[in-house]
Amino acid sequence: MTTYTEYLKERREQEWREELRKKLKGKERTDQPRVHMPEVDPNERVKSQTVEVNLGLGREEAIKEASRCMDCVNPTCIEGCPVGINIPEFIKNIEREEFSLAAKTLKMYNALPAVCGRVCPQEKQCESKCFYTIKLNKPAVAIGYLERFAADWERESGSMDVPQCAPSNGIKVAAVGSGPSSLSFAGDMVKLGYDVTVFEALHEIGGVLKYGIPEFRLPNRMVDVELDILKKMGVKFVTNFIVGRTASFEQLKEEGFKGFFVGSGAGLPRFMNIPGENYNGIMSSNEYLTRVNLMGANNDEFDTPVLRGKNVAVIGGGNTAMDSVRTAKRLGAERAMIVYRRSRVEMPARVEEVKHAEEEGVEFLNLTNPIEYFADEKGRVNKMRLQLMELGEPDASGRRSPVEIPGATQDIDVDLVIVAVGVSPNPLIPASLPDLKVSRWGTIEVNDGMQSSIPVLFAGGDIVRGGATVILAMGDGRNAAKSMHEYLSDQKD
Repeated sequence: MTTYTEYLKERREQEWREELRKKLKGKERTDQPRVHMPEVDPNERVKSQTVEVNLGLGREEAIKEASRCMDCVNPTCIEGCPVGINIPEFIKNIEREEFSLAAKTLKMYNALPAVCGRVCPQEKQCESKCFYTIKLNKPAVAIGYLERFAADWERESGSMDVPQCAPSNGIKVAAVGSGPSSLSFAGDMVKLGYDVTVFEALHEIGGVLKYGIPEFRLPNRMVDVELDILKKMGVKFVTNFIVGRTASFEQLKEEGFKGFFVGSGAGLPRFMNIPGENYNGIMSSNEYLTRVNLMGANNDEFDTPVLRGKNVAVIGGGNTAMDSVRTAKRLGAERAMIVYRRSRVEMPARVEEVKHAEEEGVEFLNLTNPIEYFADEKGRVNKMRLQLMELGEPDASGRRSPVEIPGATQDIDVDLVIVAVGVSPNPLIPASLPDLKVSRWGTIEVNDGMQSSIPVLFAGGDIVRGGATVILAMGDGRNAAKSMHEYLSDQKD
């Protein structure tokens, strides 16, 4: 049986790739500067929730950037990709202007290339393993930009490739939740011939891709195009259906489902439990972003209410915090602030997101931590007290731990506070399955193949990780599909 390493070697030895490598000398490739992504002017984009900030690469820019790729014998970039995309092959197809083949290569591994090209932290994953980064100390090949280019070109060409699926094997499997882990799982399982149904509790498919990520980073229409491909492949979607309430797992088993994948996410917001946190005007990032992204609170045509503030503070330093504070700016905040207890260096948010937030006028109150809120006579928050911090020794994650500076506090006027300090797993599934093993944090415990203590039930994404990136969740979905296929095949035999 051919290993993946052998497969990659065979693909690299194709005649067209050998000819392409000879077109430019190595130094000619490595001397080229990395392309820059064009962006909408900050003063313009901050006026709209739906104007996408990044504009994407043009044809010539993409071809030029693709020509930087060395088509390495040992493509370490693939090691950094949680879904295992054959990165050199899709990039070399862009270099030779076979854009449709580049998109087709991506979809062999990734059900959501237009999504991942926009929101994946490539700088921490595939690009961090690039030859340029490891060996040359130069900017990596812009793998994420090129992924987005290939996916966007295919969509705009009007000719979308639908991946081929094996003949139906008649075996029904279910995915709980319609976020990235479930969509990745569903895409792989339907390719293998399974009858796949995705159950979503909300009225829209897409999970965190729809309710958690603003359209200025990931337009909903991009998500919808990739969902449409999954539908054409044969994946069925059922909305307004809460597994564990609308129907139990036992009832779904009675309907013929043989395997289950749980990708129900981590939708339970965390708060800090400090004085005054229950005042009006203090809400979770989950609620705030869902009201705007999914329920149209920013649009006058919708009735969804959302609190707007002039002085808005967002607590946290991750991508969700950046999404929240940039949304607040677009909803009219005169002063939009990030309050984060560590320094800028320790911020977990993507460098690009921090840069965009700063360009849009967001203030960063680093090394500060809220310790109390105050309110007006109507109970609406109007002030927060911040504890000033300094960095001490590194914690278990390697980041330096914040330490209070005794007696050093600062009061800030606020009329809206959005708390983005993390989330906990959705508790409904574990509560409905007493035999399911969960950790003390409420996450589902799984083995290396994403299989839970209940053999027919697999899980991935935030319900296992407690909070992760889109691409890590998708990697879990692919891993679970492979493992479930092996398990069900064994059961059938």
